Order: sequence, then C-alpha cells, then structure tokens
Amino acid sequence: MSASKKILGFGNPLLDISAHVEQTTLDEWGATLNNAILAEDKHQPLYAQLVAKHEVDYIAGGATLNSIRVAQWALSALDSPSCTSFVGCIGKDEFGSTMKKQLDHNGVQPLFLEVDPAADPKNKTGTCAVLVKDKERSLIANLAAAELYKIEHFESAEIQEAVSAASIYYMAGFPLTHEGGQATVKSVCKHASENPDKILCMNVSAPFIVQVPPFRAMLLEALKHCTYVFCNESEAEELANAMEWKDATTTEARAQKMSELPSDRADGLIAVVTQGSECTIVAKKGSAPASYPVKKNPWELTQEAIIDSNGAGDAFVGGFISQLALGKEESECVRMGHFAAGTIIQQSGCTCPEYSTVADVLKANK
Repeated sequence: MSASKKILGFGNPLLDISAHVEQTTLDEWGATLNNAILAEDKHQPLYAQLVAKHEVDYIAGGATLNSIRVAQWALSALDSPSCTSFVGCIGKDEFGSTMKKQLDHNGVQPLFLEVDPAADPKNKTGTCAVLVKDKERSLIANLAAAELYKIEHFESAEIQEAVSAASIYYMAGFPLTHEGGQATVKSVCKHASENPDKILCMNVSAPFIVQVPPFRAMLLEALKHCTYVFCNESEAEELANAMEWKDATTTEARAQKMSELPSDRADGLIAVVTQGSECTIVAKKGSAPASYPVKKNPWELTQEAIIDSNGAGDAFVGGFISQLALGKEESECVRMGHFAAGTIIQQSGCTCPEYSTVADVLKANK
C-alpha cells in the first residue's frame, strides 16, 4: 500500500450523547428527525434529562470529527499508517478526556485548544444530543467550548506545521456560526488558494446554514476555494431554494448548479450529493452529472440490520476522502463512501467496527 496523503480536519468537536427515544421526547424539545439544530437556552436541561431517563452512549462526535475518524479507520483497515489530525476546542474536563481517548484509539492526532471550565461554565466540552427514533435521528448541538476556538491557536507553530504537512483539508459548515470558526475557515481557504495542488473539501452540513443569509454568504465565499462540496439531497434543495435556482428541480440539476458556483480553482468545484440508499450524484462544471448507485454489500444489508442513521453522511465523506488520500479514482472514492456509510448505520452512533473486518469486505465488494 502506497503512503497516503495527510488529512487535516477543522470543526466543532462534540461528545455525542446518544439515546433511543419516544416521540414524546422529540415533541418536548421541538426536535424533528433527520435534522440538526443548535441548542437554545430552552434545550440546556435536555442533556441531563437524557442521561437520567434513557440508556445513553457517549461517542466522540461532531460532523467533521466523525468524518476524520472514519477516514482514519478506512485507511488503517487498508494498512495505511495514521495520517489524520483534527483541530478544534474542548474543555479540560471528563468529557474532553473521553474525546481524547477516543481519538487516540482511532489513530487520529488531536490538536485541541483546551479551555478551563473552572474559569467559566461555557468552557465545558461541547455535547450533542442524538435522539434516535425508528432508526432515524435528530441532533441538538450544545457547542459550549467548541465555539470558543481562537484563530491564535490555529496560527501557532504546532498547528501551522500540521497545516503545511497536510494535503487534504476537510471542514463542515458548522464553524461558520462562531467568530473563531469563521476566521479559521478563512485561513484554511487562503492556504488552499496559495497551494492549488492541495485539496479542500467542505460540507453544507445542515439546512439552516443556507437558510440564514450571513451563514450562506460565508459558505459561498469559502466554496470559491474548495475542490469538493458535500451535502445530502435535502441540503441541496434548500440551497437551490435560497439561490432561487427555479429550473433546478431534481437532485442532478441542483448538483450541477452547485458545481457552477464561482470558483477560484482551475478545475472548478465538484459537487457530491448523497441521497441515502439512493444513488450518489457527482457533478462537475462542463459535463453531465455522474450517478453512482448504492451497491449492496456482501452481507446483504437488511432493514433489520440498521441500528440508526446517525453519522451516515459523515461516514460517507470519511470513506470518500480516505480514497482521495490514496489518489484513487472518483468511482473508488464514492464506493468507499457508500461502504463506510453502510457500515456505520449498523452501529450505535458513529462508531467504527474492528479494522480487521474491512479490507476483506472491500475486496469482496469490488
């Protein structure tokens, strides 16, 4: 196996608190399935109540970190050495320690800014309530320390060394909601523009990112510097509505419009739009969108085998960029994305099975 390119992720690290819940719990907190929102003051009691009333799993999460962990899992399974790192902000607390232990186990280098909760309760490690019902999920994210990230940390010698060493960068749209995240996204975009041989990937992440005009404007500015943009069909539809692409009435047409967004990249922007168990669409400027069916895996995945959908989209991205790191063709990147997503939905939350099972399954799934 040839050496893989280094991958660096930046985002909001959150410890997922995942539980299977009843409809009454969703109703109580104003949550809807297949959606992600930021916690408001009214949601603050949710996290303690979830632990008190349900059996919960604690899983290192946050959209970008999920993808980076899955990318490392896929690369480790294919005998590629650890090549991933992650930048973000956590608290110096028990949840932060849990997060670091998880990354150590996964083989991801943590590059955290750590803040002290003793100085301010807002400095606690961020959490995300993952409310699972009927195998679908609703996410309510309490950013806490995650939104306290400082650009000064990113500009430090240690982090800049990792930035320079990396060839692939991945960010979700979520950091655009706070000042430190906005400044860091700009810095990563600037570095990518100055180094056109490097690959920058970004995710739309959630409908509200494109529904809120300031966030949408920042996302569009960042996409000018990106090689790839990822989203699901719902996010693509929301972007089409916000951009008033009235003639883009299908996922293929929306993906094509996304690929035609203003770009500083010589080859333009590549849009990758997932549709759950349906085909994934990849669009490039100047050519017709490609459609990649989701192939059944060797264990004939059934509805009964699915535990929950949390992390499926993140896992797809992780699988995709793992193959970018190995210099694989587009079809191989999508195939690994599908495999990773299909694997994760058979776990509770975004947890990766033992590495030894993956390489053989991939061979059988050619």
